[in-house]
Amino acid sequence: MKFGSTGQTSGQNIAIAVAAAANKGATILMGTVMAIYVGRVGTPLAVSLVTATFFFGLMVFSPVWGAIADVTGRRRAVLVLSAALAAAAVFPLTFVDGVLGSLGFRTLFAIFAAGFLPVMLTVVSEQGGDAGRGRAVGLFSSAAAVGFMLGQFASGALIELFARSTVYLLLAVFSAIVAVACLVIEDPTPDHNRKITVSHIAQYTIRRLLPTTGIDHLRTNGLQWLYVASFLRSLTVLGMTSLLPVYLVSNVGVSPFMMGILLAINPAVQIGGMYLMGRLADDIGRKQLIVVGLAGSGFYSFFLGLATLPDLLFFRVLIAGVGLFALGAAFSALQTGIIAFIGDVAPVERESELIGLRSTARGLGGMVGPPLFGISAMVVGFETTFIAASSLAWTGAALVGFRVAESHGPHAVPADD
Repeated sequence: MKFGSTGQTSGQNIAIAVAAAANKGATILMGTVMAIYVGRVGTPLAVSLVTATFFFGLMVFSPVWGAIADVTGRRRAVLVLSAALAAAAVFPLTFVDGVLGSLGFRTLFAIFAAGFLPVMLTVVSEQGGDAGRGRAVGLFSSAAAVGFMLGQFASGALIELFARSTVYLLLAVFSAIVAVACLVIEDPTPDHNRKITVSHIAQYTIRRLLPTTGIDHLRTNGLQWLYVASFLRSLTVLGMTSLLPVYLVSNVGVSPFMMGILLAINPAVQIGGMYLMGRLADDIGRKQLIVVGLAGSGFYSFFLGLATLPDLLFFRVLIAGVGLFALGAAFSALQTGIIAFIGDVAPVERESELIGLRSTARGLGGMVGPPLFGISAMVVGFETTFIAASSLAWTGAALVGFRVAESHGPHAVPADD
């Protein structure tokens, strides 16, 4: 069965799209509203920790969930379990207040939510096959972008219309949709004959996460440099994005409702951009899209740093909008390019692991970047921090351009070269 096809797989397409949209929407909505709530009582550093704690969970547990899925061969079960636990972790926020309590349950949510992306992307990648992997990833990412857009757009309105406890209750219900959708998703590579015990899973998961031999697959076509570039890009984008809701309201001067509209530009661009970039990934290859995505992420940071220069609010909003549009286009190229690249070079039995490792690289950037940017913003200001940070993403683009070999298309380099 191929994700994105019609006929008998239409139900699968819908289930995957709903799961992707609900997962992304819940994650983004939670991060945005919590940043505003924490920003009302805390410092920029405290606000940045809303993002840092989430990506700590992704960094540590994405490869764990991915390895468990690979070892057990039961990806749907892993998806349902992790999604249900993530939804349950949101409920305490309806009555737990304060910075520390919010950050604690944000971390717990991240630990469980980390299971979705590496496992689901493996399902999508395998259903797409060698010929249609880029399109399959593009369609999946377009669905996720719909959830991203709805989460960002709704964040400002929910903050203005409802009490804090009600917002988190709605978020918990939204998160539960992911688990329900995953119940009907078919695993393209099921293996129900494997020996599965707790000790067996633990033994092989640790072996996967801490390998002493057999790591040549990390060097295929320069894959290791792709992880380094992903870290640099995440350091830039996630560092500044952690402060963006507060920056837009307090420095740029927009209302919470307008903030939600601005933040929705990025995912709105991704809805069509992911599908377009998925087709390009299959037609022209992966590397060019990855380089463009990394470079565009630097322009996002640069433009947002300039957003407070004009005196008129209209031009401030315009500059911020241009930066967020650039981010949407850049991430569309980067996401489809990277996931398709990993699918090209990864052994099938290690695909979830390697996609999870990409989440680890992103998570490290998301854990280090936000507090680094929060401290920098307190010392030199938001604008200087954002403009200077753009050089990190541009360094990642140069690294991929010179050190990574194309894995697909007319300029592909064989994996054993």
